[in-house]
Amino acid sequence: MKMNVLVVDDTQINVTLVAHLIAKLDDCDATSFIVPQQGLDWCVEQVPDLVVVDYMMPGLDGIEFIRRFRSIPGCEDIPLLMVTANDQTEVRHRALEAGANDFLTKPIDKTEFTMRARNMLALRRSQRRLGDHALWLEEEVGKATASILAREREMIFRLCKAAESRDPETGAHILRMAHYSKLIAARLGWAESEQEMLLEAAPMHDIGKVGVPDNILLKPGKLDEAEFAIIKTHAQHGYDILKGSESEIMRMGAEIALTHHEKFDGSGYPSGLRGEDIPWSGRICAVADVFDALTCERPYKKAWELDRAAAFLRENTGTHFDPACVEAFLTSWEEAVEIRNRFRDEGGGLADA
Repeated sequence: MKMNVLVVDDTQINVTLVAHLIAKLDDCDATSFIVPQQGLDWCVEQVPDLVVVDYMMPGLDGIEFIRRFRSIPGCEDIPLLMVTANDQTEVRHRALEAGANDFLTKPIDKTEFTMRARNMLALRRSQRRLGDHALWLEEEVGKATASILAREREMIFRLCKAAESRDPETGAHILRMAHYSKLIAARLGWAESEQEMLLEAAPMHDIGKVGVPDNILLKPGKLDEAEFAIIKTHAQHGYDILKGSESEIMRMGAEIALTHHEKFDGSGYPSGLRGEDIPWSGRICAVADVFDALTCERPYKKAWELDRAAAFLRENTGTHFDPACVEAFLTSWEEAVEIRNRFRDEGGGLADA
């Protein structure tokens, strides 16, 4: 492990002597300055492993150098040895208060300097090893966390595929709806991490359809009142499947499953929530889900043109949909069209622009 020692002294002969002693230590190089400010400027770009600084220097004495050095990010714990011809206790107290770790009195005893420098460098090597180990641990935790998240995403994907296999809606619908949701959240000012969580959770909005009988779920014609009452239970089914998880994504998925059919005026289901009582995730996904459902062809309906679907969102702003979510979506119209074109159903099935 190569160590770099910073030497600061306004007298060149002293700098030369200390640098010579440093060169005799194992794996050590010396960087020296006779102008204290230049030494400080160097520390802004480079972090030394040991600092040897003189006390009596013109303009910027050793104590003030130490104070400024300790204020540089990354230099708070670097071992520092102050060399002084002044043996007054008060000076040493001030130096300790400023951040000095040890002292040497001039004229420098070569053996004492070598032993003190070696001890302080040993301390610094331990600091660096601990720092490297902490970084390694952080990287390993990051790898483990990424692996857990990957398994979680796979589980979510498989859950969504299970629901999709019983639903006339396509996998492309799930992708479009999730990306529309993220687009709205971004326009609303959500943090990037929150947007990503919504992107992962939104595909679970209809997971509860696994609990709906096929004769109702796959009926090509209009549902009667009793059948519609059964189809509406998928919101609660989805919530029951996903609730109580330790995963933030699954918890958001549960929230979306339960609330994406609520309406802003309180006429939705299953709870008749109104306005801001509906979680943001449910309000966002309501816009994304309805827009994509309208613009996609199904066995029981033709796809709407995009302008007609956009007009539907506007007409139902404040009743079905949160006005802020509709505005966010329509303001991002070009990005929404790009998402629609990127995730197309196999064999078509999308409305033309």
